[in-house]
Amino acid sequence: MTLLVVSAYLAAVIGIGLVARRFGARGSAGGGEGYFLAGRSIGPFVLLMTLFGTNMTAFTILGASGEGYRQGMRVFALMATNSAVVIPMTFLVIGVPLWRLGKRHGFATQAEFFTARYGSPGLGLLVLGASLLWLVPYVLIGVQGGGAALATIVGPDLDFPVWVGSLAMCLVVLAYLVAGGMRSTAIVNTFQTLVFMLVAGLAFLVITEGLGGFPAAAGRLRAASPELFELSRSPRDWIQIATYLFVPLSTSCFPHIFSHWMSARSASAFRLSVLAYPACIAVVWFPSVVLGALGRLEAPDGAAGPIIILLIREHAGSLLAGCLAAGVFAAIMSSLDSQTLSVGTMMTRDAAPRLAFLARWVKGREALAGRLFVLLFLLVVFGLSLVSSQTVFSLGVWALSGFSTLFPILFASLYWKRATAAGAAAGVLAGLSVWAFLFWSSRGAPGWTIADSGVEPAAAIVLASTAALVGVSLLTRPPGRDRLAGFFAGR
Repeated sequence: MTLLVVSAYLAAVIGIGLVARRFGARGSAGGGEGYFLAGRSIGPFVLLMTLFGTNMTAFTILGASGEGYRQGMRVFALMATNSAVVIPMTFLVIGVPLWRLGKRHGFATQAEFFTARYGSPGLGLLVLGASLLWLVPYVLIGVQGGGAALATIVGPDLDFPVWVGSLAMCLVVLAYLVAGGMRSTAIVNTFQTLVFMLVAGLAFLVITEGLGGFPAAAGRLRAASPELFELSRSPRDWIQIATYLFVPLSTSCFPHIFSHWMSARSASAFRLSVLAYPACIAVVWFPSVVLGALGRLEAPDGAAGPIIILLIREHAGSLLAGCLAAGVFAAIMSSLDSQTLSVGTMMTRDAAPRLAFLARWVKGREALAGRLFVLLFLLVVFGLSLVSSQTVFSLGVWALSGFSTLFPILFASLYWKRATAAGAAAGVLAGLSVWAFLFWSSRGAPGWTIADSGVEPAAAIVLASTAALVGVSLLTRPPGRDRLAGFFAGR
């Protein structure tokens, strides 16, 4: 029954994607801008749902519950509250100005923006390479998480392999991405975001009821593991909470978030996302973290698999378990599709024109090229998912930390006229170098901080990137007025 429900859900997602493509046929099936950005026609509610759904990956549904199991309620302070404040602020401070510039100049990718802002194709290529480096592990979160979730829910009795769930999810995403691009992605994500928000509440009610009710379960957990209710147990914990503020800055640097920003109908479409995003965070993060912590009651000595999935299998019947599994898939696919489409956009708009043997062919065939790059990327990521062994949360934190490198560059591009191409390149390289060194030093371990001090890697990366950007910019010739005119008009 569980597999039947999940299969029906996946079929429904494909159907919605195909229908969305038909409604927007002229925008989606036409030129590159229609396929990659839905003709810049996305309204406020769909924009909110796609931005939120895109950010709610397996990192949230599976990773946050796993961290709730290990660390307890302090996970709220680490990520949930920081994200609820910082992310919507980036929509306002970064997203709206970028949308205006994108509308004026026709930008579809970050590399196009940086190339035009600084007059440096090399900088655009550097940003493209760094984005792909960090996006691949972030996409792996979804592909691995979906397969592991389905295998765990179905249970060991059926000997269900993880790769089958991963493959099914990739095929479903491929189907509606090829059909309708951004328009299908936006409509499907709206549906999937509503599904996993409802399922998060349903999972919380069902599982806590199975544990004897939330008050009773919380009381038992406090008696058995009081440390899970402590926000901080040492100065190191406070340092970690403070420096985690740097992690959600990376959201504004995601190539898929950039694409969704560019797809907005108007600047006013961002208003709902800024106001409602914190409430959406609460709806999903509260049950994920709390249920993860309550998993200690069921598995005090460790869980063989994602803890929230084990709780679903233990306390829900097969029909309800199928609905909850569909909700997990909804959260994962609503990110996987946007991430994959952004790769197709970058490869078509940024990479292919630089390769002589592809440039002529891609010209006039951007939508077709995007579809082919989407297919190739999903094949590569699925192959990597078969051999990667990193934990979901570890992959997520390191990918987020990597993208935070670009925040100082992006912010300066919008608000500091003195920033130069050499300074921006130095900032990217400095942040990338620090990220690579810290990742190597930590061996990708979850919860790792610099010298065990509590300082998150993202803090060091942002500071290094900022210092290099400012220092080199001040030592090099400032951009000319002609270069700045199209970006700082009236400022």
